[in-house]
Amino acid sequence: MTRVAAIDCGTNSIRLLVADIDGSLTDVVRRMEIVRLGQGVDRTGRLAPEAIERTRVALASYAAQIRELGATRVRMCATSATRDAANAGDFRGMVVETLGVEPEVVTGEEEARLSFTGAVRGLSAEPPYLVVDIGGGSTEFVVGESTVEGAISVDIGCVRMTERHLHGDPPTAAEIAAATDDVTATVDRALAAVPGREARTLVGLAGSVTTVAAIALGLPEYDPGRTHHAVVSYDEVAKVTGELLAMTTAQRLAIPVMHPGRADVIGAGALVLRVVMERAAMPAVVASEHDILDGIAWSLA
Repeated sequence: MTRVAAIDCGTNSIRLLVADIDGSLTDVVRRMEIVRLGQGVDRTGRLAPEAIERTRVALASYAAQIRELGATRVRMCATSATRDAANAGDFRGMVVETLGVEPEVVTGEEEARLSFTGAVRGLSAEPPYLVVDIGGGSTEFVVGESTVEGAISVDIGCVRMTERHLHGDPPTAAEIAAATDDVTATVDRALAAVPGREARTLVGLAGSVTTVAAIALGLPEYDPGRTHHAVVSYDEVAKVTGELLAMTTAQRLAIPVMHPGRADVIGAGALVLRVVMERAAMPAVVASEHDILDGIAWSLA
């Protein structure tokens, strides 16, 4: 048995998984903090100093827990925000000092492969799968059965789309229309690059998808045991998306399952999911709590 630690640092959140691997993966601890590392990157091309500091504070706590739990192998992957930033070296130096390992700024294709591995292990649904990972800065589209047959990463994450288009609180009809046009054009390009329309099952990853699933299920509090592998119809996704886009951030914060750090960007995340389902003609999505974090852990086995 090997005890490993996987860290996924994205545009919106930083997450930790410590797990024991012995033919199967057994969670020891999972944690998530919203640090908004990608704050303003779409506009400035740089990581904000305060965003790097928020990430450092979360990472220092993770590093202490990794040492306490005795993980022998550690891998940290950093995704969209650190691919795009001109000052990525500042971030890299902070990580080495805080965690003691180099962060791997993975390509979109590697991100897609790790997400696919994490998502489809243990999934009992009809292949081939279209796995869609809606992050803060980017969204990955991956198609395959047991292995990846096609993958692409595109810049339509929930933070990026909110900063680019959805400025009102709530956003105006014109802002929503502009965001929808942007997302639709990009989704169509992604589905032309990978054979997504030939897939039989859509698997949705990350907090935007699982939060939409939790709202659709009417959960009184966020429960990953209920959202993992929940099947949500297109009509339910469209209804939740419309409701979220019509709300103010304060109203979204009052939803029992809403993480406070997600309330201002969840409308854009839900919109990406709805458009993917429309353009790929998918009647339902299987929400998954297992994603790139699990893929990183498996890569250490």
